[in-house]
Amino acid sequence: MGAMVWLIAAVLLAALELLAGDFTLLLLGGAALTAAGVGVLDVPLWVEIGTFALSSLGLLVFVRPVLRRRSQLTGLLDTSPRALIGASATVVEDVDGTAGQIRLERDIWTARSLDPSHRFTEGEQVNVVTIDGAVAVVWKEI
Repeated sequence: MGAMVWLIAAVLLAALELLAGDFTLLLLGGAALTAAGVGVLDVPLWVEIGTFALSSLGLLVFVRPVLRRRSQLTGLLDTSPRALIGASATVVEDVDGTAGQIRLERDIWTARSLDPSHRFTEGEQVNVVTIDGAVAVVWKEI
């Protein structure tokens, strides 16, 4: 019976984590799940409570800081065009101040030179300075 109570508590805590979003309730749910696992062994209630307390303490002290640090990292998976700024590209069709094409990673992009009077020829390496709509603005590779 005790294992079922711990299991229900684990599910409720994990569900409430969706509202909080700081990993505390999720880790307490994990501790409740650990206590449910111990409760299956038909141990006294004080052992289940002790397991919950020790698991909670361990998860909150050791795991929570790591999870929070990992969740607050920016640029972990930036799929926006902004992520391409600074990337190296190869000119596949001459690029001047108005038009041209580059190979950026595996894709072909329309490109133009940062300086309208400068022209890049096929095969040159350039860097993406900014993205202007669907056009990569490029300059000499540094």
